[in-house]
Amino acid sequence: MNKLRKKKRKKIKPFELKKINEQSIDRLILVGISIGVVIVVLLLRMLYLTIIKGSELAEKAETEWKSEMNLTAMRGNIVDRNGSILVTSTNVYRIEVDMDTLRAYVDDEKTTIEKVSANIAEAIGTSYDNIYKKLSDKENKFIILSKGLEKDAIDKVKALEIAGLVYYDEIERYYPNGNYLSQVLGTINSEGVGLTGLELQYDDYLSGLSGIRIGGIDAYSNDLPFVSGKQTNAINGKDIVTTIDENLQYYAELVAKEGLETHKAKRVSITIMNPNNGEILAMANAPGYDPNSPYEEYENFEGDTENDKIQNMWRNSIVSDTYEPGSTFKIITMAAAMEEGLIHDDDVFVCNGSKTFGDVQVHCWNLSGHGAQTAAEILKNSCNVGFMELGARLGAEKLNEYIKKLGFGSITGIDLPGEAEGIVKSTNSISDIDLATIAFGQTNTLNALQLLTAVNAVANGGTLIQPHIVKEITHKDSNGNTIVDKTIEGKSTENVLSEKTCATLREYLERTATQDAGAGTFVQGYDIGGKTGTAQKVDPTTGAYSADKYIASMVAMTPVDDPQLTVYISVDEPSTGVYYGGQVASPLMKKLFSYIFSYIESPTGKASYSISKDVVIPEIRGKSVEEAKTILEENDLGCEVEGEGNTIVSINPYPGTTVKAGSKIKLTASAKSSIDNKIIMPDLAGTTVEFAINLLDNLGLQYEYEGSGKVVEQSISSGELISSGTKVKLVFKEESEY
Repeated sequence: MNKLRKKKRKKIKPFELKKINEQSIDRLILVGISIGVVIVVLLLRMLYLTIIKGSELAEKAETEWKSEMNLTAMRGNIVDRNGSILVTSTNVYRIEVDMDTLRAYVDDEKTTIEKVSANIAEAIGTSYDNIYKKLSDKENKFIILSKGLEKDAIDKVKALEIAGLVYYDEIERYYPNGNYLSQVLGTINSEGVGLTGLELQYDDYLSGLSGIRIGGIDAYSNDLPFVSGKQTNAINGKDIVTTIDENLQYYAELVAKEGLETHKAKRVSITIMNPNNGEILAMANAPGYDPNSPYEEYENFEGDTENDKIQNMWRNSIVSDTYEPGSTFKIITMAAAMEEGLIHDDDVFVCNGSKTFGDVQVHCWNLSGHGAQTAAEILKNSCNVGFMELGARLGAEKLNEYIKKLGFGSITGIDLPGEAEGIVKSTNSISDIDLATIAFGQTNTLNALQLLTAVNAVANGGTLIQPHIVKEITHKDSNGNTIVDKTIEGKSTENVLSEKTCATLREYLERTATQDAGAGTFVQGYDIGGKTGTAQKVDPTTGAYSADKYIASMVAMTPVDDPQLTVYISVDEPSTGVYYGGQVASPLMKKLFSYIFSYIESPTGKASYSISKDVVIPEIRGKSVEEAKTILEENDLGCEVEGEGNTIVSINPYPGTTVKAGSKIKLTASAKSSIDNKIIMPDLAGTTVEFAINLLDNLGLQYEYEGSGKVVEQSISSGELISSGTKVKLVFKEESEY
């Protein structure tokens, strides 16, 4: 067995040990120096970063985790006079994407853009292709993925925990009634700023003041814990309470659309007002548009470009369009002549069909002439020659004085944008022919609201009141109570016309409504005064009157003795072959009033409007007391009974008298058989054959009649005291015969 040998350790000499020690020390010194240099460099870098670049880097770091979010103010509501929502705002959400963060997430999670797109599309209920296309964007660092999302959809997306998605609160404007009142309400742009209508006019009140929230978020847009944030709350916009009655607006919209379709017109506009305070109760334009999609449906509007068509679609023609009014303006001329004492009930005006000025003939619409007429008849017949005479009596200076006094040539000042003032020819430039044509509604131009405002002065007894469409500006306090910040009333100018002139003119207008265009306007049981108009449009290319383009119109008021409502209807360019106001606008007015009166008779309507139906007192003499009471109740009449008998022998007022619904009739009961047989001849103008005959039978009157349609003549004047058994002759005509 071999023995292990011990290896001998080499013996280091003293001078060699000294050399090794010196080398180790050198190395240690070198390492120490290196470490020292590194430490110094690090210290210098740290000092540089903290002192010199500290604030900059702090800001940069803060942006990595800190989020500044605008807190959008809730735009105020727009409501009708009774609080019904016309425009409101809802909370919705927007998703944006930080594309770099999303791509990093896809790589880290070993997933794909396709899978991410599919999950998001399913969560928000949209198409996969739409989401995938956006998430495949290689150029943009940030993109908007989806807008207008509800909270449920956002919660589903957040649950996916996809990094790079950023969520924002937004306010979306919502118009619950679609194209209802659209040109009046207007619309907003993508930034939430009013563009047109009330949205523009009252933008400062509606918009409110945005706030801001500063806080920490992670890559998933979740709030970071233990990070204090700052928040300045948004101040929501104020609410706008309009003067609009949504029920009357509904009927106006309905009739406007019907008129548009029936007459294949370019546009139909309807305005309903309270003449006593200037409130706009309804304002409808057809066709309209849906403010929820304000850049659609413009194809049917005129314009050289898409933008022109959109602007015309948004345009509120009632305030922004001007035109020559036609015969509705005759109300103004007659009011001026009455005020100046230049016309009287017994004046005679002879119309031969035209009037000559030098070598120029200006025609009446009735080329064969109206013959001899009274003052009331030239209005009823809409006789141009009669009004040329009134213009001559007034003279240019005086007529222009009343034209301007009644607001023409200046904007009304309604609280809507884009009002046009129209053109009133200066006095010193008015020729004799101009004076003649101005008097019957040509030459000068106006907007529809100017005309209705002037007619309101006739309706209310002589006060010119500025129209307005907003009643109040309000907000809710912290307890939910409504606080009124501002009340809006129209400015008024009193005594532009006398009460006497207004009362006489209203009486003339009632005759006109029941006897002229009345076949299309009369509504049984209600007093309506009105005037139709037919205006030739000017061809913008030639500057001459168009041969086939007209505006048919009508202005009306009810009840005539104390008007509570005024209405103006215009039909622009009817194209079915009929274009006169009496043929086109008058039937629409009748339909509108039928709707209005049905509403007013309802409990809701009665609470809002003090318009009572007219009732003809029926014949109840000879009836028992109980039977008489029942008949009167069926006719919306009350009674007071005197006497101790059981038979009604007299009645006050007499049968045939027209009274307001709800009136109390005095009855005398007796056991005697002697019965008073006196009656009042009722006003049958505008009534149907069936109605007139039934009423005459009830009153015990004999009758004969000719024609069919509506009553246009009666041989015994209304209000005349006659005896039972008297014979009366009636003449009926169809609407087409007017």
